[in-house]
Amino acid sequence: MTKYILVSGGVVSGIGKGVIASSTGLLLKTTGLKVTAIKIDPYMNIDAGTMRPQEHGEVYVLNDGGEVDLDLGNYERYLNVTLSRDNNITTGKIYREVIEKERRGDYLGKTVQIVPHVTNAIQDWIERVSKIPVDDTGEEPDVCIVELGGTVGDIESAPFVEAMRQFQFRVGYENFALIHVSLVPDMHGEQKTKPTQTTVHALRGLGLLPDLIACRLIVQKPLEPATKSKISMFCHVATEQVVGVHDVSSVYHVPLLLQSQGIIQFLQKRLNLPSIKLTPEMKERGEMLEKRWRELTTRQERVFDEVSIVLVGKYTDLKDSYMSVTKALEHSAFRCQRKLQLKWVDASDLEPETQVTNPARYHDAWGAVVSAGGILVPGGFGVRGTEGMILAIKWAREQKVPFLGICLGFQLAVVEWARHVLGIKDATSAEFDPDTKNPAIIFMPEISKTHMGGTMRLGLRPTVFDPKADWSKLRKLYGGAEKIWERHRHRYEVNPAMIEKLSASGLWFTGKDEKGERMQVMELPDHPYFVGLQAHPEFCTRPLNPSPPFLGFVAAASGPHVLEEQIKCQLHSFVPPHPKDSMVSEEQLRQSEPIPPGKEV
Repeated sequence: MTKYILVSGGVVSGIGKGVIASSTGLLLKTTGLKVTAIKIDPYMNIDAGTMRPQEHGEVYVLNDGGEVDLDLGNYERYLNVTLSRDNNITTGKIYREVIEKERRGDYLGKTVQIVPHVTNAIQDWIERVSKIPVDDTGEEPDVCIVELGGTVGDIESAPFVEAMRQFQFRVGYENFALIHVSLVPDMHGEQKTKPTQTTVHALRGLGLLPDLIACRLIVQKPLEPATKSKISMFCHVATEQVVGVHDVSSVYHVPLLLQSQGIIQFLQKRLNLPSIKLTPEMKERGEMLEKRWRELTTRQERVFDEVSIVLVGKYTDLKDSYMSVTKALEHSAFRCQRKLQLKWVDASDLEPETQVTNPARYHDAWGAVVSAGGILVPGGFGVRGTEGMILAIKWAREQKVPFLGICLGFQLAVVEWARHVLGIKDATSAEFDPDTKNPAIIFMPEISKTHMGGTMRLGLRPTVFDPKADWSKLRKLYGGAEKIWERHRHRYEVNPAMIEKLSASGLWFTGKDEKGERMQVMELPDHPYFVGLQAHPEFCTRPLNPSPPFLGFVAAASGPHVLEEQIKCQLHSFVPPHPKDSMVSEEQLRQSEPIPPGKEV
């Protein structure tokens, strides 16, 4: 029987439930257990695909093309698993399923209601998805972490709370535990417990009793014993059921912080985890994971050399818009034994107009760019800020500063080359000017122009390296592989009519799709590191297995000798983070994917 751990939150949203859920899952994996995760988002959207990054953080893309909440990125990175679109439940998905059943007559003429029909649909979904294998063992998971988004007491999450109240009886006491994450404000040095008391009272009133209360402190001061005792007394739990999660130097320390407070011993007893039979291989794998994780966090604390990276983006006002990019840079910096100094530059601030309207911002932005060890231009949509990005790319190319372009960044590097090397002054993307006479980037012909959700080139796709480009730094970083797989999310691509001109002038497209029609990787041979990818490699980074393009980029920004060292290491040790059965041809990948509303390619 699968064991379920529900992680809920109170007082405020964005409190860190995702990190606590992921950390709990990681700790369970260190004991040898197989762990999966599900995120519940109570909003009405079918998925996160149509949301602005500033609205809900980045849209995370899965192997099957699912556009999901960024917390699924946390799960994949911490647990080293591969999830599917069904691991993200939304109100929209549940209601759509219930209404489709009603239209088919599956309810046999009954009045369709929130209870029991919607709540049953939620429980059935969780039970079904929790049994799908997510790691390289190919076996059913032992434990499923379920994170309930939002805050207990919200109207929109009420059906999910009721579903989980019923679910605890469906699976049985020994198979269901609840971790409730609450804010403990620190007011002038005094830790306040009243918000936690109130949220636990609300939770108990809804029929759910917390087994563990994780007290989140937005300061670097740990939870005091007196505070712990007070929460224990007023929330009807033992003191060992109250754990403190204060701010630490890195989120990668959170699992060790929880471990030091006995969370695993408690869950082993509460869920009777020793009853799950583990092979010696699984135990050994868990012990190795714990050892490597401890080494990672210890090594991180001893790093003093810095690497300076500037991110030139469109959505820099909300850092979560680039969550996976930030994580990929962090993981790469760990491997290179460097302390990451990441500077955020709004691309619009680099444009000449800003020099007139806000000279201080303009000079600050350019000051950051010209002093950077590496320049990164990530993905995005729309024309705003793109001229600033092109100017940053031009600087990186001409001044031999390591550069990495992701999706839009890759496309703009092609536009920059067309303008300043080929001399096509009005070269641009058809996304910004549909009537341009010189489109370096065009709309992919098979994509819908009327539907936004699920109508892009989405999910895991293969890239074949050009055998003539044996000098390719990126190919070496992928262990010298002939073919690689990364996740895509785009509607536009390099104009096939311009490829010959671009290639003849010295711009190498070192990676293409299997048919050789789509340009997917771009490099410059006479540059320390100038790389662009149409895919989003940041979605497949892992703390113990950094994304190769990011690793090369951070290594190059740290110095040529560091890049050489990492290339040598990658040639011998790189292992793709994908399951073997997913690394197949594009045609096979398309056939295996469920088609969402709207047409995918």
